[in-house]
Amino acid sequence: MNRTAQHGHLLQVSVGRSRPIEHHGRSGRTAIGKQAVDGPVRAAGVNLDGDDQADRSAHGGYDKAIYAYADEDRSWWESETGRTIERAAFGENLTTSGIDVTNAVIGERWTIGTVTLEVSEPRLPCWKLNHRMGDDHFVKRFTTAQRPGAYLRILTAGTLRVGDAIQVVHVPEDSITVAEVARIHRARTGAERLVGLDSISQAWKDWAARTVQSSARREPTRTDGT
Repeated sequence: MNRTAQHGHLLQVSVGRSRPIEHHGRSGRTAIGKQAVDGPVRAAGVNLDGDDQADRSAHGGYDKAIYAYADEDRSWWESETGRTIERAAFGENLTTSGIDVTNAVIGERWTIGTVTLEVSEPRLPCWKLNHRMGDDHFVKRFTTAQRPGAYLRILTAGTLRVGDAIQVVHVPEDSITVAEVARIHRARTGAERLVGLDSISQAWKDWAARTVQSSARREPTRTDGT
């Protein structure tokens, strides 16, 4: 499918502040509990106005400024779990419709309102998603389902709001989808594809390089001359 032919729209914009959390004796802070915002919201730097991340070592920053999740995937989860799952339940800032977020290409660019965003990497959830969903096995289920959603960089600051059109305006020819990156991470095979990928974050390149090196060290030494 021609990605630039896709026309979606923004169903919900959500932001949240950091708050304390405790789960089975494990404590920390989280901003996964996002609340819907009415009216225009400014996107600039590494955040939407009013949004925050509790653990900046794992979330946020330039490469993970905004998290998008497709409403189609949310609906799939409702069917899978047999329960109601509200928008923003996955901690996403942007709930989209009409855009195949999971099969977006790393480096792909979207315009929403006056904002230009770039797809940067898949979401790898931590234990806080288990707490959010009330299911101690949800992170494992989320990883297995391969519907990770996408983190986005803010390339051009501006404002966006519910109802805005989402237009895919650029798709790199030599890249890889969000879903493929997630599969590589899960299987620990194919990491060499990420090492030289310009549009993926340095953190992912470093992970890929370490994984390739580790795999090479595990390769058995041949003694038969072949």
